[in-house]
Amino acid sequence: MRGIPLSMSGKERLPVRGAQGDLLRLVAGGQAESRAELARLSGLAASSVSLRVEELIGSGLLVEEGSGSSRGGRRPRRLRVSPSAGLLAVADLGGRHARLGLLDLSGSPLVVEERPCDIALGPEATLDWIAASFEELLATHAPPGVPLRGIATGVPGPVDPATGRVVSPSRMPGWNNFPVAEHLGAHYDLPVLVENDANLLAVGEARAWPDAETLMVLKAGSGIGCGVIVNGSLHRGRGAAGDISHVRVRTDSSVTCSCGHLDCLEAYASGAALMSVLAEQGIAVGRPSDVVALVDDGIPEATALVRNAGRLIGEVLTVLVNFLNPDAIVVGGSLSRAEPLISAIRAAVYERCLPLATRDLEIAVSRSGPDAALLGAGTLLLDAVLR
Repeated sequence: MRGIPLSMSGKERLPVRGAQGDLLRLVAGGQAESRAELARLSGLAASSVSLRVEELIGSGLLVEEGSGSSRGGRRPRRLRVSPSAGLLAVADLGGRHARLGLLDLSGSPLVVEERPCDIALGPEATLDWIAASFEELLATHAPPGVPLRGIATGVPGPVDPATGRVVSPSRMPGWNNFPVAEHLGAHYDLPVLVENDANLLAVGEARAWPDAETLMVLKAGSGIGCGVIVNGSLHRGRGAAGDISHVRVRTDSSVTCSCGHLDCLEAYASGAALMSVLAEQGIAVGRPSDVVALVDDGIPEATALVRNAGRLIGEVLTVLVNFLNPDAIVVGGSLSRAEPLISAIRAAVYERCLPLATRDLEIAVSRSGPDAALLGAGTLLLDAVLR
């Protein structure tokens, strides 16, 4: 099974067909918990839903228990994904660390760990490390007999959705055009999903904003990324949709970005950029979260840098807000905990955007917390597994 513990039964496939997969997805996503709700949302006849639900229960993918909410009359039996239906192994890869987790098929984390890593070591070493870390988590935390169903990883660079390859990343030396999905697939004979980290953050965060159809989800960490949800679905474009990191900004100085161009947003407003400036001022920090700690301690150099970063980010977002008119801008990543950053973004957007575009716009910190990208990976991976 090429890297999968034998107890995980890696090659076992989900015994679902198209309509069954749609019903399972509705239950796993929390949109339906009864047969009646499945019939209403799927458009299938109640008898067809009942037949397929019985098949899903018989195959061990769904369980029916307790009582759901009554809409008048007898309380329906509540459906949920079986805890033994399978696990998803997901990772959110950063420049110096990675968050790794095992999720059940409903997207609930069984275990999440953060571990140090260095993407500068190259794709082979990093991906082999991810595979080995997954095996450790499975050996330690996976319930006996529960199969692994799929693998997903987010990467801090553009990803071609058709090939799973990283394309021209600015902060990932040696990764350009590397077949990430194929390399992980050599370890796991299972569905493998590779996606930009900001896109995963956007999908995970969208779960916490059920009334927002259009979201712009900013990831402010070592780098800067943005995922876009349009009409409830991730908008990938050709793989670079929402990438604001290399938009040119106007400043009094001139800085060369890691991509080779002058005055990109990332060269001024990313965590890596802030850390570099602080180091020049004799203030050494190891991670973007350390910058936030300096702001919390009232260090004026850090506060001024973070506030300026928020202003520049807000000015870039202004164009996108006027163009897209999102329901909300959500800020995640390690820098999102710096209050001056959020305040400066709000000030720039509300000041410079059209009043109609911002009339009901909410600009807020992530509701899903540090595991949002892992939750997004689970959501997209389950779709891939069920296909």
